[in-house]
Amino acid sequence: MKELRIRVLVGVFVVAGVLSWAGARLWSAFGTLPSVPLAAPLVLAAIAVILLATALSLRARLKAQRERQPDAKGVDPMMAARAVVFGQASALVAALVAGMYGGTGVFLLESLDIPARRDQAIYAGVSVLAGIGVIAAAIFLERVCKLPEDDEHDGTGAAPAS
Repeated sequence: MKELRIRVLVGVFVVAGVLSWAGARLWSAFGTLPSVPLAAPLVLAAIAVILLATALSLRARLKAQRERQPDAKGVDPMMAARAVVFGQASALVAALVAGMYGGTGVFLLESLDIPARRDQAIYAGVSVLAGIGVIAAAIFLERVCKLPEDDEHDGTGAAPAS
C-alpha cells in the first residue's frame, strides 16, 4: 500500500478550488450561487474525529503489544489495513471537498457586505479547516499503522541476488 502524498492532496485541493471558483463566478453571472451547507464542516469534523480516535486507539494497542503487557489486545492486520484505506480515501475526498468550498469561499470574499454571502463564506472557511483536519488525522493514522522497515533489504524493494 502506498503512502499518501502531500503533493497529490495539495494538487487535488488547488485544482478543485480553481474549478469551484470559476464555477461560482459563472453561476453568479446567472444571478444565484449554490449554497455551502452548514452540515459540510460538521460532517468533515466528525470524520476527522473518527480518524483521530481510531489512530489513538490503534497506537495505544500497538504500544501495549510492543511492551508485552499481559492484558494487551492484539491488532488485527486486516483491521489496521482497512483503517488506513479509510483514512486515505477520506483524505482524498476531504482535499476535493475542501478545495471546492475553498474556491467558493474565495469567490464569496468579494461580497462580504451581504449577510447571506458572509455566512456562506464563513461556512466555506470552516469547511476548509475541517477538511485539513481530516487530512491531518488520516496522515497520523497512516503513520501509526506503518510497519517498521525491514533491515534485510536496502529500501529498493528488490530481493537480494542468489
